Amino acid sequence: MDFAPLHAATALVEQSPRSGQALLLFALISTLSMPQGHHAYLLTKLKEMEPATRQIAYGLMELMAQGAITQAQWQEAVQRMDRAVRGG
Repeated sequence: MDFAPLHAATALVEQSPRSGQALLLFALISTLSMPQGHHAYLLTKLKEMEPATRQIAYGLMELMAQGAITQAQWQEAVQRMDRAVRGG
C-alpha cells in the first residue's frame, strides 16, 4: 500500500492548516475515515482543489478503497491533521 498521498496530505495540512487547500483535504480525509460508509463528501469540491491537491485527494480515495483507514498509519495521520487544524 502506497501511503505517499497520506504523507503529502499530512504535510500540506501541518504546513498551512488554515489554507483552503488544506481544509479541503482535511474534510475529505475526515469523511473517508468515518466508519460504516458515511462517505458524504461532495465531489464537486474537487473542482475547488488545485491540480496537485486533487491528485493527493485521488490517492487518498484509493487508499480508503484499499482499506487503509483501518491502519495505524492512517489513524495517526488523521490525528496529526486534526491537531494542526484545531490549533493544538
